[in-house]
Amino acid sequence: MEHLVEFITNHIMLAGAFVAILTLLTIDLFSAQLRNYGSASPVEATQLINREDAVVLDIREDNEFHSGHIVNAVHIPLSRLKDRTADLEKYKARPIIAACRSGSRSAQACSQLKKAGFENVYNLKGGMMAWQHASLPIDKS
Repeated sequence: MEHLVEFITNHIMLAGAFVAILTLLTIDLFSAQLRNYGSASPVEATQLINREDAVVLDIREDNEFHSGHIVNAVHIPLSRLKDRTADLEKYKARPIIAACRSGSRSAQACSQLKKAGFENVYNLKGGMMAWQHASLPIDKS
């Protein structure tokens, strides 16, 4: 214990960086557990689509959606999601996978959907960038 105190006092910057990294890792771990929706990698999303008839909800803006989207995705921009949640009621019994460009905006959509009573909600981890990087099909129509 004596050596630990001496090490910390001699290397204050290193000890501070260690504490900061440990704090950030702890916050990340607990925030993932507190999140009330799941996340799915592109491969997991494909399995949900094929095995459980999941619905992909693309929440990107119109120009982003038309540049390429997941086949059969339902398009409702995040800015209009609160007003159009009723459009998704027919999918309430199915898993819903929210997708955006990188996975950040779709996390907001997942939270909104959970608050609206949707139970089986997933965020596409990495968004469309990860989907395309995995060489999965996109529709440009």
